[in-house]
Amino acid sequence: MKTGIKILTAIVVLAVPGAWTIKQTNDITKAEWLTGTWENKTTRGSIYETWNKISETEFAGKNYIVKEKDTVVFENIRLVQEKDSLFYIPAVKNQNDGLPVRFANKTISETQLVFENPQHDFPQIISYTKITPDSLVAEISGTKNGRERRQLFPMKRVH
Repeated sequence: MKTGIKILTAIVVLAVPGAWTIKQTNDITKAEWLTGTWENKTTRGSIYETWNKISETEFAGKNYIVKEKDTVVFENIRLVQEKDSLFYIPAVKNQNDGLPVRFANKTISETQLVFENPQHDFPQIISYTKITPDSLVAEISGTKNGRERRQLFPMKRVH
């Protein structure tokens, strides 16, 4: 009987860390629909956002505009799974001395990603909502100069 208990204990000890690892990567896998290149057409031209899966725990993104033959990158983003939390970490050119800012996941589902940093000047909330497999709406919102602000960026998949 003692041998059976030892075997059962060994199975539980080995299974629990495996279950923990699966939980750790679940959040970022829900964001896989974000990968690809997205376009937001404006009156001033097209803004693009591209997302690539770097590893099982990290995606890399960038926002850029193409003017004539030049590509101007104005934001590099990391989406990183750390333990049981997912973080959106943008580094914006000419803001915060180019240093990254961390936004923690508030909501994550198969169709919506919401990240929040209440201490950031603006935005405090960044979200992506999947409308169809080929369209999404990115949104930044929060308080700026004492006023509530919100900007929507409807995007279509181009790759």
